[in-house]
Amino acid sequence: MMKLEGTYTAIATPFSADAKSVDFEALDALVDHQIKGGVTGLVPCGTTGESPTLSHAEQREVIARTITKAKGKVQVIAGTGSYSTDDAIEKSQHAEKAGADAVMVVVPYYNKPTQEGLVRHFVAVAKSVRCPIVIYNIPGRTGIDLSVDAMARILDAAPNVVATKEATGNVIRAEQLAVRFGDRLTVLSGDDSLTLPMIAVGAKGVISVASNVVPAEVSRATALALAGDLAPARAAHLKLLPLFEALFIEANPGPIKAALAHRGIGRDVLRLPMAPVTEATKAKVLAALEAATGAR
Repeated sequence: MMKLEGTYTAIATPFSADAKSVDFEALDALVDHQIKGGVTGLVPCGTTGESPTLSHAEQREVIARTITKAKGKVQVIAGTGSYSTDDAIEKSQHAEKAGADAVMVVVPYYNKPTQEGLVRHFVAVAKSVRCPIVIYNIPGRTGIDLSVDAMARILDAAPNVVATKEATGNVIRAEQLAVRFGDRLTVLSGDDSLTLPMIAVGAKGVISVASNVVPAEVSRATALALAGDLAPARAAHLKLLPLFEALFIEANPGPIKAALAHRGIGRDVLRLPMAPVTEATKAKVLAALEAATGAR
């Protein structure tokens, strides 16, 4: 089983000017930016990658392209979740065949299954592949929270479920998971602003939005926290906190795409129903970016 620890970037998906196609040259540039910034791994086709608006063919190509660029340099955890179990299975199997180190499967969204349905969903996906699986729990977007008890049942039935991206916005949940499962389950923060406190109670890193634009800074802050260097870790984290907050003034990935475009990586283009952020929000994002990095 792979070691999951450090900074993983939930990478954005760059689009053409009319948003009709994926800009793969910009995707290559973004991947190179991450590798140079020292991240541990990449997570293509998550929420930040606008996965709900990607066709199946586009999703496969984005994942395959990311794997090709990253091979031997950083890990790739492919986003393969869906509100359809059969669809999640098909996507996970394809990502595994393409060479992904692991897959990340989000709690099914919109249809709000019961905890029993969630258990059956994740066990079915896990049994369809051999690679490690990261569960992605983000109730603010999915409308349902995967309970600790349901997680226990999943872990009992599916040995290759090895980690969870916890985006509940609740450090107590990270504590509960640590107490209940110990080393059996790797917890990764799903909220940049909570990485330091979550590591303090046992998390092993972060699946980050901010690291799209500041990979070196997020990687350093995460590494300091994991090393237990509290004072410098706190200083590094708090310096980045205004940027973490600014990147969620409007719905992700609008703010991060504005920041990336400002840095010359891709365009400030999203697919409907997502829209670019307002000028007021963009100004706040860029001001926070400058404060975090000292660069215009």
